[in-house]
Amino acid sequence: MGVPLVYNLRNLIERKATTLMTAAGIALTVSILVTAMALISGLRAVFASTGNPLQAVVLRSGGTAELSSLVEEPSFQLIRLKPGVAHSPAGEPLASAELVTVINLPSVDNPQGMNVTVRGLMPVGVSMRTVSISEGRWFHQGIREVAVGQSIAQRYPSAKLGSYLQFGRGQWKVVGVFSGGDSAVNSEIWCDLNQLAPDTEPPRQGEWSSVLVRAESPKQLLAVIDDIKNDKRLNATALSETDYYKAMNISGAPLEFLGMAVAIIMAVGSGFGAMNTMYAAVARRGREIGTLRSLGFSRASILGSFMFESVALSLLGGILGCLLALPLNGLTTAVGDFATFSEVAFQFRVGIGAILIGLAFAAIIGALGGFLPALAASRRDLLQSLREG
Repeated sequence: MGVPLVYNLRNLIERKATTLMTAAGIALTVSILVTAMALISGLRAVFASTGNPLQAVVLRSGGTAELSSLVEEPSFQLIRLKPGVAHSPAGEPLASAELVTVINLPSVDNPQGMNVTVRGLMPVGVSMRTVSISEGRWFHQGIREVAVGQSIAQRYPSAKLGSYLQFGRGQWKVVGVFSGGDSAVNSEIWCDLNQLAPDTEPPRQGEWSSVLVRAESPKQLLAVIDDIKNDKRLNATALSETDYYKAMNISGAPLEFLGMAVAIIMAVGSGFGAMNTMYAAVARRGREIGTLRSLGFSRASILGSFMFESVALSLLGGILGCLLALPLNGLTTAVGDFATFSEVAFQFRVGIGAILIGLAFAAIIGALGGFLPALAASRRDLLQSLREG
């Protein structure tokens, strides 16, 4: 026969102050965990939604990021003519030579400035990406004009439509704002490749950072990648665009580690708080425990009853913690990406998975923190318990 659950719930309600204090500590722990998971989930979503599964990024042999790569013009001409490369309706190979650099702009979070990715690309490079102009127009070739991603326009006051950016050897007018859905391109500034190349210091004419190439089919993509890797004339490597951006998710690893570490450290403290609360409850309710024993409830029933009470207390804290983290859902923030040395904007994603993990985490805290007090309650001597009170 088990102890009625209403008995434990009534005791939690009667100990309002203690219950709320313990639940608050657990709530902070769970909110930090859920927030860390929401951050990582949002960052992963940005990179997972970036890239076309039919496209490959070509870098210098051994290269892992565009910023530190170099692909020369003769190599680009060989790459665009590879068998299996797709063509536009006009018959143009779908291959774009691209130049990537970074500039420093003051942001809403950091007036001292943050690094932002500037990408010089060919007109075909724009058409190879799933983007659309939301304000203004695309930049013209041969002119110092740029189009900025939505996140750039929102987070950098100097990058508003119609303003001018100072980089390279002159001023560049912001003529358009583009949207790339949830992808990382929203955190980039785009301009004409042939205008950017001579403007860099030193000039990069004929020396690109990467080549974006599209294959005719998934099978052809693997063949194109192998062909590029094995072509000794190119001194280049290639990987699918989706794999390239997935690899960039390493920027979230330190944040994930830090969030989990803080949550675990706080969980230890919350566990001790739950343990102290339950030990105090056992000490105050000696006569109740004796009465339960005299009514025929077994030691196992009493153990289970106090374990339930501890888990219920922790779940209350878990629910409060999830409610604290919920307003962050959809909030836009940004982190520095270690691969590009520039800022990548993303939205917190407090999904059902993060909430369930937060509640499970709270239940574990309650179970671990409540076990020893519950065991002590179940082992209390019957006569001694009845004499207390």
